[in-house]
Amino acid sequence: VQLQAFGGGLVQAGGSLRLSCGASGRTFTTYGMGWFRQAPGKEREVVATIRWIDGRTYYADSVKGRFTISRDIAKNTEYLQMDSLKPVDTAVYYCALSVLATGRYDFWGQGTLVTVSS
Repeated sequence: VQLQAFGGGLVQAGGSLRLSCGASGRTFTTYGMGWFRQAPGKEREVVATIRWIDGRTYYADSVKGRFTISRDIAKNTEYLQMDSLKPVDTAVYYCALSVLATGRYDFWGQGTLVTVSS
Protein backbone atom coordinates (compact mmCIF):
# COMPACT_ATOMS: atom_id res chain seq x y z
CA VAL A 1 0.00 0.00 0.00
CA GLN A 2 1.36 3.41 -0.95
CA LEU A 3 0.26 6.74 0.44
CA GLN A 4 1.03 9.99 -1.30
CA ALA A 5 0.45 13.32 0.41
CA PHE A 6 0.14 16.61 -1.45
CA GLY A 7 -0.63 20.20 -0.68
CA GLY A 8 2.05 21.45 1.64
CA GLY A 9 3.73 24.78 1.14
CA LEU A 10 4.45 28.21 2.53
CA VAL A 11 1.59 30.34 3.77
CA GLN A 12 1.24 33.44 5.91
CA ALA A 13 -0.33 33.29 9.33
CA GLY A 14 -4.09 33.35 9.03
CA GLY A 15 -4.01 31.67 5.66
CA SER A 16 -5.26 28.27 4.52
CA LEU A 17 -3.92 25.11 2.96
CA ARG A 18 -5.54 21.87 1.93
CA LEU A 19 -3.66 18.62 2.18
CA SER A 20 -4.70 15.47 0.39
CA CYS A 21 -3.52 11.89 0.68
CA GLY A 22 -4.44 9.04 -1.61
CA ALA A 23 -3.92 5.36 -0.94
CA SER A 24 -3.12 2.85 -3.67
CA GLY A 25 -1.65 -0.56 -4.07
CA ARG A 26 -2.73 -4.06 -3.22
CA THR A 27 -6.28 -4.79 -2.18
CA PHE A 28 -6.94 -3.70 1.35
CA THR A 29 -9.71 -2.52 3.61
CA THR A 30 -9.41 0.88 5.21
CA TYR A 31 -10.52 1.19 8.82
CA GLY A 32 -9.40 4.78 9.11
CA MET A 33 -6.90 7.41 8.11
CA GLY A 34 -5.20 10.16 9.95
CA TRP A 35 -2.92 13.14 9.76
CA PHE A 36 0.09 13.53 12.00
CA ARG A 37 2.76 16.21 12.17
CA GLN A 38 6.27 16.62 13.44
CA ALA A 39 7.77 20.01 14.10
CA PRO A 40 11.54 20.53 14.30
CA GLY A 41 12.88 19.21 17.58
CA LYS A 42 9.53 17.80 18.64
CA GLU A 43 7.90 14.42 18.65
CA ARG A 44 5.33 13.41 16.10
CA GLU A 45 1.78 14.16 17.20
CA VAL A 46 -1.65 13.30 15.95
CA VAL A 47 -3.54 16.11 14.26
CA ALA A 48 -6.81 14.51 13.18
CA THR A 49 -8.24 11.11 12.35
CA ILE A 50 -11.29 9.86 10.52
CA ARG A 51 -13.03 6.50 10.61
CA TRP A 52 -13.93 5.24 7.18
CA ILE A 53 -17.21 3.50 7.90
CA ASP A 54 -19.04 6.43 9.43
CA GLY A 55 -16.78 9.45 9.09
CA ARG A 56 -16.31 9.82 12.83
CA THR A 57 -13.54 12.31 13.46
CA TYR A 58 -11.04 13.19 16.15
CA TYR A 59 -9.06 16.42 16.43
CA ALA A 60 -6.18 17.44 18.61
CA ASP A 61 -7.17 20.32 20.87
CA SER A 62 -4.63 22.57 19.18
CA VAL A 63 -6.42 22.39 15.82
CA LYS A 64 -10.08 22.12 16.81
CA GLY A 65 -12.18 24.70 15.03
CA ARG A 66 -9.43 25.45 12.51
CA PHE A 67 -8.75 22.15 10.75
CA THR A 68 -11.25 19.83 9.07
CA ILE A 69 -10.55 16.25 8.08
CA SER A 70 -12.66 14.57 5.43
CA ARG A 71 -12.60 11.55 3.16
CA ASP A 72 -13.60 10.39 -0.29
CA ILE A 73 -14.28 6.68 0.02
CA ALA A 74 -14.45 6.06 -3.72
CA LYS A 75 -11.00 7.57 -4.19
CA ASN A 76 -9.60 6.16 -0.94
CA THR A 77 -8.39 9.65 -0.21
CA GLU A 78 -8.39 11.82 2.85
CA TYR A 79 -8.12 15.58 3.08
CA LEU A 80 -7.10 18.09 5.70
CA GLN A 81 -8.43 21.60 5.30
CA MET A 82 -6.32 23.89 7.42
CA ASP A 83 -7.64 27.38 8.10
CA SER A 84 -6.47 30.19 10.35
CA LEU A 85 -2.98 28.76 10.25
CA LYS A 86 -0.49 29.79 12.89
CA PRO A 87 3.31 29.67 12.94
CA VAL A 88 3.08 26.87 15.52
CA ASP A 89 1.41 24.74 12.84
CA THR A 90 4.70 24.64 10.95
CA ALA A 91 5.71 20.99 10.62
CA VAL A 92 6.04 18.06 8.29
CA TYR A 93 2.59 16.56 7.94
CA TYR A 94 2.20 12.82 7.45
CA CYS A 95 -0.82 10.85 6.40
CA ALA A 96 -1.39 7.35 7.66
CA LEU A 97 -3.82 4.49 7.17
CA SER A 98 -5.03 1.77 9.46
CA VAL A 99 -6.63 -1.44 8.27
CA LEU A 100 -7.87 -2.64 11.65
CA ALA A 101 -9.40 -1.04 14.72
CA THR A 102 -6.23 -1.48 16.75
CA GLY A 103 -5.26 2.15 17.09
CA ARG A 104 -2.12 1.39 15.13
CA TYR A 105 -1.45 2.90 11.74
CA ASP A 106 -0.07 0.38 9.29
CA PHE A 107 0.98 2.53 6.36
CA TRP A 108 2.52 6.00 6.22
CA GLY A 109 3.01 8.61 3.55
CA GLN A 110 6.25 10.44 2.85
CA GLY A 111 5.29 13.69 4.52
CA THR A 112 4.64 17.15 3.18
CA LEU A 113 6.10 20.32 4.67
CA VAL A 114 3.81 23.08 5.86
CA THR A 115 5.47 26.37 6.76
CA VAL A 116 3.48 29.20 8.28
CA SER A 117 5.20 32.56 8.39
CA SER A 118 4.34 35.24 10.90
